[in-house]
Amino acid sequence: MKPLIFLAAVLLPCANTLADTYLYVSVAGEQKIAVYAIDAAGGELTHRTDVATDGEPGALTFDPSRKFLFAAIRSAGNLASFRIDHPTGELTHVNTVPAGDDPAQISTDRSGRFLLTAYYRASKVTVHSIAADGSLNEKPLQTVATADKAHAIVADPSNRFVFVPHTGPNAIFQFTFQANTGRLAANAVPRLTTPTKTGPRHLVFHPTKQVVYVVNEQGSSVTGYALDTKAGTLAQLQTVSTLPEGFTGTNATAEINIHPTARFLYASNRGHDSIACFTLNDEGKLTASGQVPTEKTPRSFDIEPLGKFLYAAGESSGKVAAYRIDEATGLPEWFHTYTVGKQPWWVMAVDLPGAKSVEE
Repeated sequence: MKPLIFLAAVLLPCANTLADTYLYVSVAGEQKIAVYAIDAAGGELTHRTDVATDGEPGALTFDPSRKFLFAAIRSAGNLASFRIDHPTGELTHVNTVPAGDDPAQISTDRSGRFLLTAYYRASKVTVHSIAADGSLNEKPLQTVATADKAHAIVADPSNRFVFVPHTGPNAIFQFTFQANTGRLAANAVPRLTTPTKTGPRHLVFHPTKQVVYVVNEQGSSVTGYALDTKAGTLAQLQTVSTLPEGFTGTNATAEINIHPTARFLYASNRGHDSIACFTLNDEGKLTASGQVPTEKTPRSFDIEPLGKFLYAAGESSGKVAAYRIDEATGLPEWFHTYTVGKQPWWVMAVDLPGAKSVEE
């Protein structure tokens, strides 16, 4: 029995480095995607590997089955596909295709059959088909001209509508989407114009309410919109500042995420260098609950799928700050900072179905 007890004692620490949730960080300044395992109990990160890219990687996304990861290579104007290894979380390159000038944000449709891309400089959106092996079609199925500084593109939960915030013209473009063909078409109301110097940038959907939250880059605020699920259009409900009262410095917001419980919502402030925190009531209404300091220029942050931990990347610091989220208040509590490399532009937490830890 003693040898078995000794063996268990030796193996037990290894369980902390083998998790089924991973953090992917696009490190633009070093042209790589860094892969970290997330410890399920404490949220600590363990570096697994780095994957080289053919330019500066920006936005990352994954398909609904979490078999494939896609990256926007902003400096090269390309889109890259990778296969995710489920036991290890490591990435294997599938293919890279030309896309357009400065692909700012990407997402898959709700079926995972199509990759949707918004272009900051090319003033357009595209749709690429995704093959069964995760490869992207060499040419887009569709290209639609929009306007300056398209910054995000997301399909609604029904997969019937697509929304594209633009920070240039202060507008959110509204499309219908044919899920069987991947075709976009301008909605009957093709765009929602927001107030001057709003700069709608990124958006998230409430998981159970017909509400969409948009972070406003120039406005340093979050706006809640009512989603008309029949028409596929948005109507403003409320706007709440991401900054503390009395702040007079320069600021631009970047990312927005909703907690898995839908009780909390977060946005990042670049300038104030904080994570703005909000509570959501039963109707999805926002109430500001404060700001938590973070790394310099927090371009991107993400919440792991169980909602226990938040990770924020400091574009100017080259570090990722890790937080545990208080279950009662939703406020992130810092516990560690990790050096990840020059210019981390995107962080994304992914849980992999079927992955097992040593303890299991």
